[in-house]
Amino acid sequence: MRDYSAASLAERLATVGVDAGQIIAADRAELADVWIPAVEIFARMIHTQRHRGLFGELARHKEGVAGKLKFWPEQWAAARMFPNSAKGFHVHPPYVPAGEDPAKWMRRKFGRNGRAFDDYDAEQWDMMFFVQGRVEMILRDVRAGLTSRVMRFFIDGDNHRGANNVGVIIPPGVAHAVRVEGSEDAIMVYGTSTTFRPEFEGRIGSEVETALLPDSWKGFLAE
Repeated sequence: MRDYSAASLAERLATVGVDAGQIIAADRAELADVWIPAVEIFARMIHTQRHRGLFGELARHKEGVAGKLKFWPEQWAAARMFPNSAKGFHVHPPYVPAGEDPAKWMRRKFGRNGRAFDDYDAEQWDMMFFVQGRVEMILRDVRAGLTSRVMRFFIDGDNHRGANNVGVIIPPGVAHAVRVEGSEDAIMVYGTSTTFRPEFEGRIGSEVETALLPDSWKGFLAE
């Protein structure tokens, strides 16, 4: 039989996924054992404008979470994702100084007393927002020396005003994937701590991103 017992929020965040609004509303200490260090998820306010549309702020320079981290993107971009499509997993390599042991460096940098915001010009951090559609985001920490943790949650675009309108900051070394939920296009606006550099674009198993024809169609076309 299917297990219908209620798992804790932390267990669901690490496995089946939760609404982003539940993460925002929770006591961060409740999620400490599953939270990926230096990942940030923060609430956004979407204002409806009657008979016109809506207005949603993304981030303000030197304010909020971005201000706390002293992180402001060097490049902004937008991406549209069609229904039933996905991006990732991909991961941006963290910067490790020459001669440093990667595991020790990561523990020192992202530990309780570490400073996670020293190397923005040498590694790619992402700041992501969704202005249309609904998506599922999955994160996995693959940094040397840190516990491998998974976070899985659902984000709503601005056109679905509610508690799941959030921004997400993802540090390098955290693999991330996004897939569209539902039948409408998803539109993402995102900023990166560096301008586009191919060497920062690590990709893990991209077969889910390919839109191959089914075998029956390929057979029909080959007749």
